[in-house]
Amino acid sequence: MRRVFEVFRQERKGQPLQHAGSIVAPDERFAELYAREQYGRRQESAALWLVPREAVLEIGDFPDEFDLKYRRVDGYSIRERLREARERASSARSASAGAG
Repeated sequence: MRRVFEVFRQERKGQPLQHAGSIVAPDERFAELYAREQYGRRQESAALWLVPREAVLEIGDFPDEFDLKYRRVDGYSIRERLREARERASSARSASAGAG
């Protein structure tokens, strides 16, 4: 039975590992040989990680449970927040002036 293995490589010490590609092999021994041949023979990698594809856990569907847009650069507009605050303050003043 042939299995798919994902290869992650580190180009230089201290850099993060990045996905380099996939290898199809009958077992881990052959997958390691293929990975070394494909990604390490010319010393282009400082480190290799080999992971069976079935061991990779995909994480998806990120619910926005807490509406923490201020933590994201693209999701928080200070101008929008100030405009909303001014509108609330204005309507609160108008309501208190009308009541008095």
